[in-house]
Amino acid sequence: MTDSSSLWDRREVIEHTQCLAASLKHWTGRDLLPGVVDPEELARVVFQASFVLVSHGTEADPILNYGNQAALTLWKCSWEEFTRMPSRFTAEAPNRAERARLLEQVARDGFIDNYCGVRVNRLGQRFIIPQAIVWNLLSPQGTPCGQAAMFSDWLFSDEPARADDP
Repeated sequence: MTDSSSLWDRREVIEHTQCLAASLKHWTGRDLLPGVVDPEELARVVFQASFVLVSHGTEADPILNYGNQAALTLWKCSWEEFTRMPSRFTAEAPNRAERARLLEQVARDGFIDNYCGVRVNRLGQRFIIPQAIVWNLLSPQGTPCGQAAMFSDWLFSDEPARADDP
């Protein structure tokens, strides 16, 4: 298992953080972290931030390709586990149709900043996200390369996950 404390220092993570920030700015006009422009510092501060930031790629069944430390802690995963997980597994099976509609809306409109929903971590613990921003990721060439979500608040639900979930 990789020590997640230095993941932000990897070239590919620094580049991906730049993509996250540039795409957010493109769609919303907002800075990921206002005032932080150095790529290495941005990658470090975002990875260590108290907000959750996740992203997935453009595969037919998109795989998570980034989660900051807050995301890894919330989903109870190592970096290796998280970045091998299909992003649909962040929602319980009954909620996956709603999640798919959300992602289709983001793909069409570029972003939404009022998402709320229920997610589930690797241990089956449900949590409610009252407000998140979800946006499309664009490569430096402007081609779609995934989607990202960011949120600062969540509340664990007392209701157990369904037995038919993976």
